Amino acid sequence: MDEPGDEKEAASVDQEAVKEAQKSRLSGMDRETLTRIYHEMVLVRRFEEKAAEAYSSGKIGGFCHLYIGQEAVAIGALSAIRKDDYVLTSYREHAHAIAKGMTPESVMAELFGKAGGCSKGKGGSMHMFDSKVNFLGGHGIVAGQIPLATGVAFATKYKGTDQVTLCFFGEAAVNQGAFHESLNMAQLWKLPCIYICENNQYGMGTSLKRAMSLQNIAQKGDGYEMAAEFVDGMDVLAVREATERAVERARKDYLPTLLEVRTYRFMGHSMSDPGNYRTRAEIELHQERDPIKLFAASLEEEGVMTDAEFEEVEAKVKEEVERSIQFAEESPLPDPSELFTDIYANPIVPSRRD
Repeated sequence: MDEPGDEKEAASVDQEAVKEAQKSRLSGMDRETLTRIYHEMVLVRRFEEKAAEAYSSGKIGGFCHLYIGQEAVAIGALSAIRKDDYVLTSYREHAHAIAKGMTPESVMAELFGKAGGCSKGKGGSMHMFDSKVNFLGGHGIVAGQIPLATGVAFATKYKGTDQVTLCFFGEAAVNQGAFHESLNMAQLWKLPCIYICENNQYGMGTSLKRAMSLQNIAQKGDGYEMAAEFVDGMDVLAVREATERAVERARKDYLPTLLEVRTYRFMGHSMSDPGNYRTRAEIELHQERDPIKLFAASLEEEGVMTDAEFEEVEAKVKEEVERSIQFAEESPLPDPSELFTDIYANPIVPSRRD
């Protein structure tokens, strides 16, 4: 077994290799796209940090699953699609919502349970939704969004459009039957759906190694003869390139793709999770490959952004996040009359004896 020092040295060497690979991808991209991607990654990080503060002070209640550490996945993937494409994801979805075009104000207000939120304050952290930007929800049921995304892809193909659907889920969802049934149908019916497994290596507090017999998730695509790829989820440009390949396959040939994007969350499963199942050393090892620091180093070394421009991004992001907090605090609570609005269920009617 390797000593901890050996692991750290290996991680350092790997970091340099990843940075060189990322820098090689910069050459074919325009400066505007690169700076926009960096801005969105920083925005999501600072938004989540502020959400954590608000939760700790009691302004946000219920469950709250933060995305800190995984920014390269959502931002990289969504930078490769069009505005009219669809996105569905799990309950760790603040980043996806913002990247898809929802305002930080509407997302933060939803976290606060306020009427100005995207779901009028009735959904909270796990249920962001905005059909105007084709973001069809964060979903609280593990793997629940996978059949829904498959259905959306079926609908776009039925209508004859070239829209694609991105479906994000954690690795724990792969053990659900809904995942396997959906992939089988998507390949059989040739549906333009891109299944993106955000493999952060823990299903709540359970390590992937303890829960999955075949831990190479990309390999599971072989069982359905589906195109599949393993992607470094700490490299935003690697995620973007893999998604672009999958998007081209979906638009041209109506074929699905499975992407296993290996990432790592720096926080607990949720704000209520103390994370005692991980060591501090393990977390710090992964933090050395922080996707934002990696991308910033590449941008600086290749002369895409200067120190002053990095500071400008931080200042702008701070304003955006503070504005979202102010909007959330000033937004009113939902009116009690809204309690049953948009609730699609039959009322419980007591049986009547004749």
